[in-house]
Amino acid sequence: MTDKPDWRPSANIANNKMKNEVLHQIRQYFEFHNVLEVDTPILGRSTITDVHLDAMSTVHTNPLSTQKTQMYLQTSPEYFMKRLLCSGYPSIFQIAKCFRDDEVGTHHNPEFTMLEWYRLDFAMEELIHDVESILRLTLGVDGIEALSYQEAFSKYLSIDVFGVSLLELMEFCEQQGFEHYVNSVKQIGDDDSRKDMLLQLLFSERIEAKIGNILPTVITHFPASQASLAKLNMADSRVAQRFEVYYRGMELANGFEELGCERDLRTRFERDNIQRSCLGKATRDLDEKFLQAHSYGLPACSGVALGIDRLLMIKSGASDIGEVQTFSYERV
Repeated sequence: MTDKPDWRPSANIANNKMKNEVLHQIRQYFEFHNVLEVDTPILGRSTITDVHLDAMSTVHTNPLSTQKTQMYLQTSPEYFMKRLLCSGYPSIFQIAKCFRDDEVGTHHNPEFTMLEWYRLDFAMEELIHDVESILRLTLGVDGIEALSYQEAFSKYLSIDVFGVSLLELMEFCEQQGFEHYVNSVKQIGDDDSRKDMLLQLLFSERIEAKIGNILPTVITHFPASQASLAKLNMADSRVAQRFEVYYRGMELANGFEELGCERDLRTRFERDNIQRSCLGKATRDLDEKFLQAHSYGLPACSGVALGIDRLLMIKSGASDIGEVQTFSYERV
């Protein structure tokens, strides 16, 4: 006799009420600071080129023609929100449903809730203060601590991320028990890509667990090669104006001082596709609407995405993301 599927919700009523309270606090915060709430599409005709993220896709059938259109569920509302900013919108925020393939686990669900916001004329440091205010409000934390990416590697692994050679990094990773991963990296991409992959491995496996255990920890100034869509630092081109927030074993937020140059964005997207190809992943068509919007000009701003479900996990003490979602991946 086979077990019957569990039809019941994975989140209890108390956690649902807690979520309502948190979202109410967030909306009140942004209303007080004159940040406009927006609602952008979940489905789009384009998707991201990010090497480490993959979108889910579907096909739309037009009943008035024989044409079928490839559509993508958005991995975040970022591209649509930036198109709003390019068109003249003020500072904005959104609480959005997002979707990512290949993500299932205690801290991951293919469908999740993201808080994303953009503040005009904010530098990275000002946006970090904004994130701190949200965490004080919703989690009652007493503040945050900050380390640069370089400082974190120096403090916890005695590695100079800008001075270490690829060979030295491979040897260190092998000593840490990652010989199989090192061997696989040797077959992929150029030396800079290999170095970044090893640094990311060490950060996730050897540093993340040591930070954010008492106060949320903000890691700032990621290497320029890991800039994503962030500006490079004007005083030190080796680093980007990018930060991530970690608390109690989880990455909570990822933010940038936003890059607004259409040419530089196109170059980064094309580089992503080269890396995707090296990794055996499908390349992605560039989002030309997004790029065209930036040719008109993205105003000076900083933006950040914060995982609501993970925030709720911390607040409730939940050990699995399904406990704060009405129906987890296994129960849909």
